[in-house]
Parts: sequence; C-alpha cells; structure tokens
Amino acid sequence: MHSYLDCIPCMFRQALEMARLSGLEESGQRAILCQVAELLPSLPLESSPPELSRRLFHLVTESIGNPDPYLHIRRESNQDAERLYPELKQRVTDSATPLLDAVQVAILGNIIDYGALRSEDIKSKLEGLLAEEQRRLAGEEDAIFNFRSLSERLARAENLLYLGDNAGEIVFDRVLLETLREQYPDLKITYAVRGQPIIDDAVKQDALDCGLDAVAEIVSSGSDAPGTLLERCSAEFRKLFADADLIISKGQGNYEALSEQAAPIVYMLVAKCPVIAREIGCEVGDIVLLPPQSA
Repeated sequence: MHSYLDCIPCMFRQALEMARLSGLEESGQRAILCQVAELLPSLPLESSPPELSRRLFHLVTESIGNPDPYLHIRRESNQDAERLYPELKQRVTDSATPLLDAVQVAILGNIIDYGALRSEDIKSKLEGLLAEEQRRLAGEEDAIFNFRSLSERLARAENLLYLGDNAGEIVFDRVLLETLREQYPDLKITYAVRGQPIIDDAVKQDALDCGLDAVAEIVSSGSDAPGTLLERCSAEFRKLFADADLIISKGQGNYEALSEQAAPIVYMLVAKCPVIAREIGCEVGDIVLLPPQSA
C-alpha cells in the first residue's frame, strides 16, 4: 500500500522518540525534527510506509550516532513477554479449540504495549479477545477474521513461511508455532525476522533468545525496513518467499509492505491507525485475520 499524508505526523513522532531514547537534549531533539522536515519533500507518498520509515530511521540514527536506539526496549519486551509465556501456553493447552486460541494469542501480541501493560491488563484483554472471537464464530463468517480459511489452508500446506514483527510479540508467536508443530508435525515452518535493527522489530538474536529456534527455522529477511519489502530482502529470502505455499504475515508493517503482492499470504494484525483501518475496511482496534487477497 502507498503512504498517506496521515503518515507524516507519525514520522515526526517516531523521530522525536528516537532522539529522546538516545538522550539528546531539547536542542538536539529540535535539530533532528528539522532534519526530518528537510527530508519530507523528497519522500514520495507512492512508496509504502515501511519504506518511508526506513529512510527516516537511517537519517535519525546516523545523526544521533546510535544504530540501535531501541535495543534495550527489545530486550525488555522479550523479558516481559517471557514472564507471560507459561500462562499463555496453559490457556491454549486447556482449550477445546487450541489452534483458534493460539491464533488469538499471537494476534494479541500485536496489541500489547509492554511498557504500559502489566500481567493483569493482559489477562483482561485476552479474556475479552477470546469471548469476542467465540461470538464471531458462532455467527456468520467474519470478513475481517476468517479463521476457517486459515485452518483449511494449513491442512493443505507443506511449507509455511511466518513473517515476524516486533520483539516481545515473538513470544506470542511462539505459542502459535508450538501449536502448529503439534497439529501439523510434517509442516515445514520457517520464521523470518528483520535483517538488521529497525525500531523495535525483532532481529535474529531476539528470536533465538526467546526460543523460537526450537519450533521453527529462524532466517533473516535481509530487510532493513519495518516491513517485508521484497526488493530490499536477500535473494535467499525471496526464494523462500516464492517457494512457500502459505505465508503468515504478522503486524501492520508487513501488511503495508505486502498487501499488493500476489502470494498466498494470510495477514494477522490489529488495526492500530485510521489509515490501516480504511485500507482493510474495519475499525481501529479490530482484530484482523485476512485470507490471501489473490487466488
């Protein structure tokens, strides 16, 4: 998908956040925002939001002299999520519909602000999510949460490529990966992360630290953007992408980067901003599970 004018305020917010994370004084923060303002005229809105965010990230990190300002946030997010893992896993283990609940848990990971939420908040959100999705399934098939299509495709799949999103969230993905491994023991599962640090997106070390290598082959996409921009991915990853007969895409960044690709992609995310909600045809805050837009 292309970018919108609505994306520009988010770019300034993100630049200011990086400047503050790096400990810059107010004068330094202002200088960063001025550099972003100078960059704006050269940013084509025809490009996807991850491409614009990529250019912004590199501009700011070069200016502040810190290539990974979110490192401590990624580590803290992973640690916080790991503490929740036993309860999340138990909920799926005790469920009469473990695959559905594992999908819901994985999507829940796309909701959470680890710096603001505590365990009791997450428990409350999870209970609400499970109740809402059970209500949906009791009625007609939901246009934005199509679990039936995912389960049918999983039953036929031999080679699954799972595109990860943020640090911390990857622990919630682990619950789903373990469930997939139990229900589809012959399914080849590859889990892809970013090629280098970009905001708080997960990189290979995050996936290894959180134990995902026990249930999937961990690979780097080679991308230096907060989304799977195929033109910026490695040749090896592009082959994996082309060979997969099912791709699970987590998060907004991957949706923004891939929504126009003709590929067997199932999108799993929470619609966090009005731009994404308009693109999908849902409301901000909706839980989204979209089947492939092609075929």
